Amino acid sequence: MRMRKIITAYVMLAALTLTGCSNPIAPIEQLMPDGGLAVPQKEEEPKQEAEETGSGQSQQEDAKEDLPVITIVDDSEPVDVSEKEESGEEAEGETGTVYEDIYDPVGKEYSVEAADKDRVTLAFVGDVGFAQGYATINKYRSNGSDIHKSISDGVLSIMQSVDIMMANNEFPYSDRGTPTPNKTYTFRADPKDVHIMKDMGVDIVSLANNHAYDYGPEALIDTIDTLNDARLPFAGAGKNIEEASKPVYFHVNGHVISYVSATQIERYGNPDTKEATKDSPGVLRTLDPAKAVAVIKEAASKSDFTVMYVHWGSESTDLVEQSQRELAAAYADAGADLIIGDHSHCLQGIDYVKGVPVFYSLGNFWFNSKTLDTCIVKVTLDEDCAISEIEFIPCIQRGSGVTDASESERGRIIEYMRGISNYADIDDKGFVTKSDTDHNIQKGQNTSPARKSAEPAVPEGEPQLTEPAGEGEAGTVQPAQESPQAPAQNAPDEQLPDWAVDVQ
Repeated sequence: MRMRKIITAYVMLAALTLTGCSNPIAPIEQLMPDGGLAVPQKEEEPKQEAEETGSGQSQQEDAKEDLPVITIVDDSEPVDVSEKEESGEEAEGETGTVYEDIYDPVGKEYSVEAADKDRVTLAFVGDVGFAQGYATINKYRSNGSDIHKSISDGVLSIMQSVDIMMANNEFPYSDRGTPTPNKTYTFRADPKDVHIMKDMGVDIVSLANNHAYDYGPEALIDTIDTLNDARLPFAGAGKNIEEASKPVYFHVNGHVISYVSATQIERYGNPDTKEATKDSPGVLRTLDPAKAVAVIKEAASKSDFTVMYVHWGSESTDLVEQSQRELAAAYADAGADLIIGDHSHCLQGIDYVKGVPVFYSLGNFWFNSKTLDTCIVKVTLDEDCAISEIEFIPCIQRGSGVTDASESERGRIIEYMRGISNYADIDDKGFVTKSDTDHNIQKGQNTSPARKSAEPAVPEGEPQLTEPAGEGEAGTVQPAQESPQAPAQNAPDEQLPDWAVDVQ
């Protein structure tokens, strides 16, 4: 984004004019050490004598109002600020930058006009799913396709007011493809529903997850085209490895903020969710972190602040695995300034790794019909593009929607998060800071409230289907595949209840 310096010279011009300077432009040019050109935006009308305007003071005020606006730009091009002045708005030059709309889906360069010239607000939520035939989209349609009836106004107001809002898009948009054989749950959304993300306030989505490829390469290609058509940036997948590996860059307030996304899930040699290759679509994988680390390094070298959004860990547990901690350290070393995780379908703790804040999992956000704790993470960057504030905002996924946490729910969730976090303090308002003390009290136990839910996934006695009716072959739920690095309490001899494997 081209940077411009704009100086509005009301006072200098007024002084020069009132002292009788016949050519006020020339003296101002002489005062510009960088040689910028002063460009008058309109002709100055001749001034009346003081006695015709009433008094010397009113003459000065009138002169100030009628003077031309003089701007100096670093590339010697005039900047038209007449509309701003006529509307009475503040001249954009006072922010130090002029907003320039950038939308480049090939280079993945975009621009955002921040609400505040001195800060940038970022926010993140976890898993979002509105695949056809499933609870969230069914409830949304039954409520008249009104986003306000699926997500509360309080939650929406946060999502829609931040400068850059990110979510995990855990499904493809397509009407093509075939479901992955023998996969318990396969998702596919109607491409026309892509607007729902934008209605929520989402500005960028991650496709680096274990459901983006559920209907094969054709559906993933359709997803990419759908998102591009909707002007909704995405990270972590592509029509080839070059696109899947490309960071997303947002230009805002004269700074560049980059986003990288990758998935660790399906931790075996031939995963259902394929990694992109030179000539085939897929995701960016990070089971071996080398590729993702290289992408983070690239992003960090070209930006002022880098976000890593990663799909990792194990489902239905709040225990953080050693592999997650090791990846977080590698990402921090590579230049990530903030690490956001998901995939567990429940909240996991917060930590600072090599000085970098890490949210191990934001859990489900708007994903299924269960009642689950969830959250929004809001990060404020100061005028130097450094973190000035981090806020953990408790929410509840309930009734196939999302709502604000009540006061008692909020207190309970924050207290719970303190106990599963490590070197992070969380105050009563949800603000997060680095701590010198490890606050974790889990003692190796899965303490997630998600394991204690009394709400079944389906009415008792009814089979769970791999696909919604009419969308594919029916099947029965199989125990979730556990990785070799899964926590001990998720071993095969400890069967999870049906509700815990409602969504893989």
